Amino acid sequence: MESDIPNKTHYMVDNLFRREGARIVSTLTRIFGMEHLELAEDVVQEALLKALQQWPYSGIPDNPPAWIMQVARNRALDVLRRRQTFIAKEKDIASWYGLEGESTDKFFLDHEVRDDELRMLFVCCHPLISVESQIALILKILCGFSIAEIGRAFLSSEETIHKRLVRAKRMLREIRPQFEIPGGTDLATRLDTVLKAVYLLFNEGYNASQGERLVRAEFSHEAIRLTRLLSSHSVCDRPKTHALLSLMLLHAARFTARLDDLGQLILLQDQDRRLWDRALIAEGLEELDRSAGGEKISEYHLQAGISACHCLAESYEATDWSRILMLYEMLVYIDNSPIVLLNRAVAIAKVHGPRAGIHAITKIKDRKRLEKYYLLHAVLGEFSMELGNSEQAAKHYRKALEFTRVKSERMFLSGKLKSIIENLN
Repeated sequence: MESDIPNKTHYMVDNLFRREGARIVSTLTRIFGMEHLELAEDVVQEALLKALQQWPYSGIPDNPPAWIMQVARNRALDVLRRRQTFIAKEKDIASWYGLEGESTDKFFLDHEVRDDELRMLFVCCHPLISVESQIALILKILCGFSIAEIGRAFLSSEETIHKRLVRAKRMLREIRPQFEIPGGTDLATRLDTVLKAVYLLFNEGYNASQGERLVRAEFSHEAIRLTRLLSSHSVCDRPKTHALLSLMLLHAARFTARLDDLGQLILLQDQDRRLWDRALIAEGLEELDRSAGGEKISEYHLQAGISACHCLAESYEATDWSRILMLYEMLVYIDNSPIVLLNRAVAIAKVHGPRAGIHAITKIKDRKRLEKYYLLHAVLGEFSMELGNSEQAAKHYRKALEFTRVKSERMFLSGKLKSIIENLN
């Protein structure tokens, strides 16, 4: 049993980072100032490393987040005491903390502090920072993404993402934005960016870009938590926010049916729908109803509508593909990105046949951006199989295997390819 302690501790610290790290970084940044954002990130990382070193021997504390907060705070104070910039802030910091040795348990009961993460989301979306850099900044600081994961989400190189983050953090240090949720006309633009970033986080959990697991539920649950936080705030309680929350809940309801006991991928048509979480589906449909209060339809409304079609169908064969295609046709007017057009091509194939699907793919603008996206080749492989062209299907599945890093997806594609080759022989 003792040999399991380090593993359990590592798992707890990893989850703690995902669950509480952003809140602690946000609060330390509010207290010490935006110019010390990187210091806040560093001391939280140091505190987490210290937890990995000490907890296997000293035991896990009663309140792990408060322990991390206190260690990080003390380390930040040590660093700032050696800097002249601390002198001007010393009284404010001291009054906030009270006695230096006081427990930080009360930190996690303070409503203002719980909102710090939400405030940080909007700080990262300052209008002087490019939209791409805003999203990268949020994913790095608040969502715990690595630079490599952000790069894959943007279909960009790690070097490009690193440069964006450096420029964005330098901009924040220079402008020192107010640590608050914006109001008026400024809110709409910055809320859009926040929602995009949270959606990217959810997608990384729903369909991981690398690693042993296709589903990284902790990412998606964190995205749902952040969106619930947004939807419950009076300023952010907008139809689009509820539409995104609906979309996430409807997707999350199918998590348990997407993989078998060995971790292998199960396609939608083969899933046991009895495993779908009906409570999440009901909540997702309620959120979709709440999203209908506005005059404008967003991409999240349409995507949630598509997901609702799947969730409400009694079987795969009963799926209303004509309605799904109609929703995709509407979505293209809002978002004509290559990935949306690829998904539309699948719907076209379901309604009009695989040849029509292939034709739709050939018409995708910027299709070159999809050449290293495994689903493009997997979809073409499926279309080729439906047309009885096994040799072409095998070629596409081999190509798909080149571009996927997730073990369960590789196992699935390898199985499809093996079956095709056996039939050819």
